[in-house]
Amino acid sequence: PKQNNTAILVNQNCKTMSNINGGMGRGGRSALSSVDFYRRGPKDLTEATTLGAVMSLCSLFVMGVLFFSETYAFAKTSLGTEIALDDNANPQIRLNFNITLLDLHCDYVSVDVWDALGTNRQNVTKNIEKWQLDEEGQRRIFSGRNRDVREVVHEEHEESLEELHEDGVHAVDLTKDTFQAFLDDHQMAFIDLFAPWCVWCQRLAPTWEKFAEEVDDEEMPIGIGKVDCVQQAELCREQRVMAFPTLRWYHEGKAVSPDYKMDRTVAALTGFAKRKLEMDEKFKDWDKKEPDPEKRARYRELHAHNRPEHPGCQVSGHLMVNRVPGNFHLEAKSKNHNLNAAMTNLTHRVNHLSFGMPDFTSGRQMKRILKTLPEEHQQFSPMDETMYHTSKYHQAYHHYIKVVSTHLDIGGNTETAYQFLEQSQIVYYDEVNVPEARFSYDLSPMSVVVKKEGRRWYDYLTSICAIIGGTFTTLGLIDAVLYKALKAGKAD
Repeated sequence: PKQNNTAILVNQNCKTMSNINGGMGRGGRSALSSVDFYRRGPKDLTEATTLGAVMSLCSLFVMGVLFFSETYAFAKTSLGTEIALDDNANPQIRLNFNITLLDLHCDYVSVDVWDALGTNRQNVTKNIEKWQLDEEGQRRIFSGRNRDVREVVHEEHEESLEELHEDGVHAVDLTKDTFQAFLDDHQMAFIDLFAPWCVWCQRLAPTWEKFAEEVDDEEMPIGIGKVDCVQQAELCREQRVMAFPTLRWYHEGKAVSPDYKMDRTVAALTGFAKRKLEMDEKFKDWDKKEPDPEKRARYRELHAHNRPEHPGCQVSGHLMVNRVPGNFHLEAKSKNHNLNAAMTNLTHRVNHLSFGMPDFTSGRQMKRILKTLPEEHQQFSPMDETMYHTSKYHQAYHHYIKVVSTHLDIGGNTETAYQFLEQSQIVYYDEVNVPEARFSYDLSPMSVVVKKEGRRWYDYLTSICAIIGGTFTTLGLIDAVLYKALKAGKAD
């Protein structure tokens, strides 16, 4: 009978196990065997089934997929970010900029810096260079680097302007109605476009009258005039007078660029007028002798000395600023002029603006690092190639910048960069105030730490064990449930 055979087999197995234990010796070995977690049952008591084989193959497949997935995840590193207090001890930070002012001459561009510690630097020139632009916005003339604007020499007179007028007015007062007629009557004219409130114009007034008298005394064929831009505001707008005083030479009714910007003394003005006359006489003699019409046309164009002077300026360089709230601004001002607020247009394009070292992204290692960074962690210069256009006078854009230190801890090397966010809005000015393009900055006390995050080897081993054990157990339970269900169905 089956029951007797089973009892015999169990008895034989028990004897076998007893003999094994006995062979190992009683006492210590018997106690050690009592803590065996991996006790084995006799193979004769197990049964292999087709369902078990299918579930075993499924288990191997699932284990393999999960194993390779976990190994790939272990080999691949990810980027993690965290917020921490900024421990940067540098007292200053470098600010790099390249800005194009589309309607302001380089002579009138001033870079000023102010901060909460009391720093107030006017017309900064160190590490700053300026380029005059042409009408297409291309750099045409280098206007200097680290160069202060030279102060022109003014002449002091014992006589007042009223005393100089006692023997007659030599510099003709011009209006909108008489301006063009005056130019038509004089082949060459030299005109002072001024404002009565301008201190430089007030100092120039007696010199200009004496200069006009000198021209009359020497019978120079030059018309000397002056225009009050307060009374004749429309005429000065048509002539695009951006600063007072503007001393402009006219030849055959056309303005000759650039405007006169040398010393404002009678001798200097007279010398300038005589040089103009001498050059004109030399050209006329040469023009009569030159038979080639093409050469005459070309030299006539050169003789005009009318170099197109588009009022555009590209300002670039860097500033070392304190790590406190502050601003730098581009303002229209001059040591030798008063700016015309009614004609100051601060439309500008930010070609580049960043904080920190400008070439930190050019290194090969940094380029590899930046390739792994997501776009939201690369806000190093979000204002680049942005135009800020003002359609009216007496307004300008102000920019508000929040700077956040970013520490890139990747590959064992820590690189410090500066990301920033900006908000811009138009600010309106009173008619008497000259607008400025202002860039206000503030450094956050918090910093962003970006670093690679890899998994530890023991995490990987734990996951592998969990995959193997979990898959084996789960599919074992499924196999047991299916086996019982199928066996119950066959019994029915």
